[in-house]
Amino acid sequence: MAEEDYGTFVDWAQMGDLAKSIGPTKLDCKELKEFKQMARQGYWAKNHQLRAQVYQQLIKAIPCRTVTPDAEVYRDIMGDTAMKKPSSHTPLPEFVDGNLVPRYCLKAEAMASVHRIIGCIAGQFPDISHCPSLPAITSLLLHFSKDEAQCFEHVSRILACNEPGKRLLDQTFLAYESSCMTFGDLANKYCTAAHKLIITTAQDVLEVYADWQRWVLGDLPFSHLVRVFDVYLVEGYKVLYRVAIALLKFYRKHRTGNQAGQGGRQQQDSSKIRSDIQAFIKGIASTVTPEKLLEKSFSIRLINRKEITLLQLTNEKSLQQKGITVKQKRRNVQLALNPETFSSEIVSPKEMHDIWSWIPERFALCQPQLLFTTSVHGCSLNRFYSHCEGYEPTLLLIRTTGGDVCGAFLSSDWEERKRGGNKLSFFGTGECFVFRLKPEMERYEWVVIRHPELASSIKTEVQEGTASSEGQNAVDSLQQLEKAAGDLSPFLAARHFNLNSKNTSMFMAGNFDSIIVGGGEGNALYIDSELNHGRTGRCTTFDNPPLCAESFQPWEQPMAQRRAAQVSLQCL
Repeated sequence: MAEEDYGTFVDWAQMGDLAKSIGPTKLDCKELKEFKQMARQGYWAKNHQLRAQVYQQLIKAIPCRTVTPDAEVYRDIMGDTAMKKPSSHTPLPEFVDGNLVPRYCLKAEAMASVHRIIGCIAGQFPDISHCPSLPAITSLLLHFSKDEAQCFEHVSRILACNEPGKRLLDQTFLAYESSCMTFGDLANKYCTAAHKLIITTAQDVLEVYADWQRWVLGDLPFSHLVRVFDVYLVEGYKVLYRVAIALLKFYRKHRTGNQAGQGGRQQQDSSKIRSDIQAFIKGIASTVTPEKLLEKSFSIRLINRKEITLLQLTNEKSLQQKGITVKQKRRNVQLALNPETFSSEIVSPKEMHDIWSWIPERFALCQPQLLFTTSVHGCSLNRFYSHCEGYEPTLLLIRTTGGDVCGAFLSSDWEERKRGGNKLSFFGTGECFVFRLKPEMERYEWVVIRHPELASSIKTEVQEGTASSEGQNAVDSLQQLEKAAGDLSPFLAARHFNLNSKNTSMFMAGNFDSIIVGGGEGNALYIDSELNHGRTGRCTTFDNPPLCAESFQPWEQPMAQRRAAQVSLQCL
């Protein structure tokens, strides 16, 4: 194919079917809604020049800072050097974090152009401190640019985007690291089976998820990436999350198929899992088409920009509180649980690591602190409260006389129980969950997360003047969840606070004679005031089976007189 205006840097021999300019040659579209539909359907996907023109139109429409460098700035700075063939590459700035420029379908000599463009960007954007995705974005856009100056202008506008609530590229370590935490939270919620695979095979889950952006911007074949980029320019940052979640789902299916009949999985060094995922994504074209990838990405329910933004802000806040705002050794921002120093009579370090990977990642940054254990503090509910009040969240671990191990992650301070006086009243948030470890490991989340169709608004009930105590409890629950919405994850804030509290929002409760986790038609956990008898059953809140024998006695230590459960709480 002869080179066109928008193909100067392209090695057409590597483009495959993308080198064939077929389909529509013009696009008469100005409404974002139309662009969205066309991008997802691949309207301009088979015509290189049309795609280049669409990219130019979309990028030109990005709201930017008042002073944003353009093509003329690049020409003024670079002068004749942009027209010369350099003998060596311009070194990449440190803020790309060692990420190399993916060649995709560029000519070999075009790689020097990418280096030059990035070098100029570094000089014009001194506020960028961490942007590992920049090489991939620059290399991609050079395929659809008439010259280096135009590519520079396009990248600059993406970096200078200032539309409220919209982000296109992470440009600081704080933003990038919180995006990795956010991806972990999303994978935990919406990609449970694949997340469980990573937990059971990788020693460090967060180290694996630290690559999530590179899966899309760096590892994907060019034919897949340009289809993703079509939608990304129209819909923004959320597309990267959706595609990365879809890739994780496909990887899990790939691994499960390869391991069929090979027995149980063993944990491996995290770098091996990272390499395995990278190899799978680079070779994904043999099993997954670009259309199938996008179809899977947009079939994931509930992920939207508002959710991602709220969760990202929450994770940024947790990093700031921990003092992590600039590039540091990665161990400082991984799961804080140290298996070498962790000790428990109930769970092993490996089991605790698995539990720690379930909790929201902003809490997983903190070391667990033992607050209460019956082997030290005795079997008193009052003592339990006195040791645990003032801490949130907490983790409840129970080992029964039958050897079963179960527990609950509890999002709120036990002191909140006092708001109901002596009356048993529920509190907590939808981040609570219950789990069992033995005889088999399983987690049971809030039923609304798994079945959002069960959520029902209580506003209608309130507007109709319901004066019953149940109606008042519903109002109280709504107000509490609305209050929490300001600083908790979007799984609570964006959708789920308008609930029928009688059925779905009974998370945790306590008074002078018992503590309860889960409510509705039964309790997930009930423990009496002496902490030596309990029961478990299916409850509406978590829709869980009994977590152990339905009526249980906590573990009795040898040579102890009715010593009760090794019930220990650990604070994040």
